[in-house]
Amino acid sequence: MQGPMIEAIGIGKSFGPVTALSSVDISVHAGTVHGLLGHNGAGKTTLINILCTVLPPDRGTARIAGYDVVDRSHEVRARIGLTGQYAAVDENLSGTDNLILIARLLGASRRQARARAHELLEIFDLTKAAHRPSRTYSGGMRRRLDLATSLVGRPDVVFLDEPTTGLDPNSRLALWEVVEDIVREGAAVLLTTQYLDEADRLAGTITVLADGTVVASGTSAHLKSQVGSRAVHIVPADPADAGAIVLALDRAGLTAAQDGAGGAISAPAETSADLATVVRALDQERLDVARFSLTEPTLDDVYLALTRRSTVLAT
Repeated sequence: MQGPMIEAIGIGKSFGPVTALSSVDISVHAGTVHGLLGHNGAGKTTLINILCTVLPPDRGTARIAGYDVVDRSHEVRARIGLTGQYAAVDENLSGTDNLILIARLLGASRRQARARAHELLEIFDLTKAAHRPSRTYSGGMRRRLDLATSLVGRPDVVFLDEPTTGLDPNSRLALWEVVEDIVREGAAVLLTTQYLDEADRLAGTITVLADGTVVASGTSAHLKSQVGSRAVHIVPADPADAGAIVLALDRAGLTAAQDGAGGAISAPAETSADLATVVRALDQERLDVARFSLTEPTLDDVYLALTRRSTVLAT
């Protein structure tokens, strides 16, 4: 379809006196990942539950592949896959039997179910453990099996609710690669996570929630630009040269400043031309440096700045 595969407009949800979501908008197209960031209690899982038809919204409209999540919930459930925060596989069944069970429940024949199970076990590198009870799997293997079960029906839309929580670095990387493969095949993915490096790697666009309210939305680069710019950091070979370096950069048109007693200097460097200016200025004055690095704001900086700002506004 031409429009968004996931669309939420003005979604609101309250639990008694507590407002979990307040006028939340998101839009996710096929072949993309949209990251949903927020602290515990920000409303991420509540939004996922509404989009998956588990909870009805109190206000607003949500559609999956063009189908309203309230009025056409059956069509919605036929087009989605969900991996929650905790593995939801049957521990007494093998990896193969878990996948066959889901396939059969979705209407596949025995032959089709077994073929799909074998296909997914290979994709998720679980073939060697295919016939072992899943209770014997490691945490990373269980998460991969859980994600595999959500893909049995080849869903158009996949919801990943903190899928790598508690995994070791190698297992996280393996899961990221699988998600990237899913997206290349055309699925729309909504990813909730508290790992900002995960959102930076996987998500083309990001929404930041704080206390049920959207406080920012855009690409990772756009969000980073709101809290600062790239900067060059210089550590002189001789700390006594720090003042001379600051003066040289100032004469070159850059606003340089000494960071601390150690002699480190920083200056904004928003373009490659600024970097060239720094190098020329140091070379002309024959100033040696021990370390020269370029940094930019991270999503950690963005998240901390945005949530701090939302807290101030709330008070």
